[in-house]
Amino acid sequence: MTLTSLIVPTFSQMLGTLSGWLDKAQAQLPAAEAEALLSARLAPDMYPLATQIRFACVQAHEAVYRLQGEAFPAGLDGLLNEGREAGERPGSIADAKARIGEALALLQSLSVDALDGAAGTAIAHALPNGMILDLTAEQYARDWALSQFYFHLMTAYAILRAQGVALGKGDYVAHMFGHIRPGTMPAG
Repeated sequence: MTLTSLIVPTFSQMLGTLSGWLDKAQAQLPAAEAEALLSARLAPDMYPLATQIRFACVQAHEAVYRLQGEAFPAGLDGLLNEGREAGERPGSIADAKARIGEALALLQSLSVDALDGAAGTAIAHALPNGMILDLTAEQYARDWALSQFYFHLMTAYAILRAQGVALGKGDYVAHMFGHIRPGTMPAG
């Protein structure tokens, strides 16, 4: 498995899934209630749904640029700040879906081996609190990028569920339905 074949499909399918959850919320709730979900939190000291969505997108962008050895574009700081400020300015579901779309477009623009040149290289990942993580590209992808992405993705799922959006395991693993052996899908 290569870095590209791990990161790109994983982020792509799960960002698509996240967008689908927002569609379900909009379909299940009156418009004002659906939009209000963006300010919902699991706990008072956690970021709201709007931030979780943006930070999931940030992880996808950061992984692409970091693993290609490229500097982050200025727009990435804007997305990060938009996420940090989402408690006061959550934006709309359309805004959130646009951010997901931008991350998906970036992932879809990559060649089949775009991230593979990073294999074995050292990455010094500086955190906002001043700590620096010294990782290989593989460790960064496996232990940071994927875990941080899934943290924000699953927090978004949990917020939506806690707010009454009817989501289930099938909504989480919808990308797997294409792999079901014919004749083995349970009835009903």
